[in-house]
Amino acid sequence: MSRVLFLAGLLALPAFAAEPTLYGRYEHIKVEEIGKILPAKMDTGAMTASLSARDIEQFKRDGEDWVRFRLAVDGADDTLYEQRLLGISRIKTRAEEAGNVDPDSEPPRAERPVVGMQLCIGDQLREVQVNLTDRTHFSYPLLIGAETIRDLNAAIYPTEKYTAGQPAC
Repeated sequence: MSRVLFLAGLLALPAFAAEPTLYGRYEHIKVEEIGKILPAKMDTGAMTASLSARDIEQFKRDGEDWVRFRLAVDGADDTLYEQRLLGISRIKTRAEEAGNVDPDSEPPRAERPVVGMQLCIGDQLREVQVNLTDRTHFSYPLLIGAETIRDLNAAIYPTEKYTAGQPAC
């Protein structure tokens, strides 16, 4: 009897969403606003997306908050990009970045400007909120966190790399 109830319960469930797209731990992603394809780390341990930037400066334009920055990646030119500022994120600072911190205290938080960018991975183009920070001490200039991975309806296969191929948006 319990098997019949279980099967009846399954039939009553709504249809499952489409299968997630499977990506590797590292992928090539095109950032439309800057016209560059960057290697990215798909990191389910991070919540947000981060782009390596330097010379980050907030300013006002027509009463709105904006941010200007340069891309901080090897071989990048000196182009100055400007984006409307969507907000400021407060990110927990990693212990090794914060220096000597009391382990019982709340981890320090870094404030980072957040902008909207269109990212192309495989053949999917999505508007994503990206925070700007200097990532030159990391191997990948673009980090894609769990929120964006979820928005892409994606799953990460950690032993694979570059499964999406070159961006085709």
